[in-house]
Amino acid sequence: MIPFSVLDLSPILQGGDAAQSFRNTLDLAQHAERWGYQRYWLAEHHGMPGIASAATSILMSHVASGTSRIRVGAGGIMLPNHSPLVIAEQFGTLESLYPGRIDLGLGRAPGSDQVTARALRRNLASDADEFPQDVLELMDYFSPQSKNPVRAVPGHGLNVPIWILGSSLFGAQLAAALGLPYAFASHFAPQQMLQAIALYRANFKPSPHLPKPHVMLGFNVFAADNDEEAAFRATSMQQAFVNLRSGRPAALPPPVADYPNLVGPAERALLDSVLACSAIGTPGKVRDGVNAFIARTGADELMITSAIYDHAQRKRSYEIASGVFSD
Repeated sequence: MIPFSVLDLSPILQGGDAAQSFRNTLDLAQHAERWGYQRYWLAEHHGMPGIASAATSILMSHVASGTSRIRVGAGGIMLPNHSPLVIAEQFGTLESLYPGRIDLGLGRAPGSDQVTARALRRNLASDADEFPQDVLELMDYFSPQSKNPVRAVPGHGLNVPIWILGSSLFGAQLAAALGLPYAFASHFAPQQMLQAIALYRANFKPSPHLPKPHVMLGFNVFAADNDEEAAFRATSMQQAFVNLRSGRPAALPPPVADYPNLVGPAERALLDSVLACSAIGTPGKVRDGVNAFIARTGADELMITSAIYDHAQRKRSYEIASGVFSD
């Protein structure tokens, strides 16, 4: 079985706060390590009432300090928001503190709306179209033969694996050209998944970083001991997606029975689209769903996400999913 990893946005629960989210994140990471997950990734989002992982590198350090083996990464850092030098220093610091355990996934979206993006950068002069050049600059800071007159300290000469993230064909092309591993956001934007995978594999150029293509795909799992309970748990994430796409992002709400049948046809179509790469149900149903997805895509690794309101139930979902790769 291929490796399984965890994607955690450190969700802020309705009625909760970020401090609680961080406690839950560390607890889940410690359990994920015991269950045999390969990586634990956190994602940069800003101005989102339901996501606490905005200061991604700081939260990564919190997780890495409380675990001992599992790789801890950013899935991802939205590079247009930052100077490549600052990210090299941050991740050089993390790699120095937790050697051999840090991953750096890079995306070109702002991870926010345009108003928030402007607040982050003070202006919009840093263009997402410059993302490939920014990636090359960042990679150079880590290189022992850096050509930049400015040295990243710490960072220079350190081996921090870089991944390219994407939900379209752009990232696939860039990852292939640079010979880097590629992570596709099929857990919420599956529309171009198969085309992006094929493009990446067909155009991949081996590099000192990676001899052959490596594709990691996002996949939603809502697992429970019976189908009804699993479907109930999934409704928190379903509500969150509808709220976000309707322009009213909010904290992760409690589940609502039969939620997909309470919304209109447009919302139902949205849910059918964003949940196309998901397994909802009993351990057996999750196993069948995961195996079918791997067979269809040829994924080299899965990044499992389970946005479940109740923390104990969320852990149970990840525990059930771990049974698939540990069989």
